[in-house]
Amino acid sequence: MRTRKQFVTNGLLAALSAGLFMSCQGNKSGSSSPATTPAANNGSLAAASFKIAYVDLDSLEAHFEYFKEKRGQLEQKQQGMDNQLKGKARALQSEYQDLQRKASTLTQEQGEAAQRSLMAKQQQLEQEAQNLRATYSEQEAKFNEELQNRLDAFLKTYNSDKRFAYIFSYRSGVSNILYRDPAYDVTADVIKGMNSTGAPAAK
Repeated sequence: MRTRKQFVTNGLLAALSAGLFMSCQGNKSGSSSPATTPAANNGSLAAASFKIAYVDLDSLEAHFEYFKEKRGQLEQKQQGMDNQLKGKARALQSEYQDLQRKASTLTQEQGEAAQRSLMAKQQQLEQEAQNLRATYSEQEAKFNEELQNRLDAFLKTYNSDKRFAYIFSYRSGVSNILYRDPAYDVTADVIKGMNSTGAPAAK
């Protein structure tokens, strides 16, 4: 499941900077009047209420039943296409070897005609392989898009109370998140919630 790349955005930096700026304003040299104290407190509260969470995609893919089912179907299709192409390639190889054995009994015209036929079949097989790969890539892209939409829709509902300002994705080895606190791991909630929704209705 390939989700869109997540980066620390300008909005996040702006929010953090705003809290820091408000705190600094209340601690300027020579400014110790009570009038500046509420501003500092407000900045601290804003920073304290700013929460983020993350979803471990590896764990989600391992436990989201609909994902596993659809991924299995795609893998079966890929295996079927591979077997189909390998079978035709073996048949073409066998035909080529048969032509080599009969070469001495064929006239030049017959030999050239047989070679042209083999070349045409090879080109046809290569085109078929290209078409099958394109079809599979399209199906895989639609699958990934569907999963992303389902995850986005669930998280929108899950975070409808605005408890988190951002929910990032995490994947071992390729994530931009350098540190994660397990206290903010909402993967279990996401897996439970998405599994409970079941598969989408057939169109």
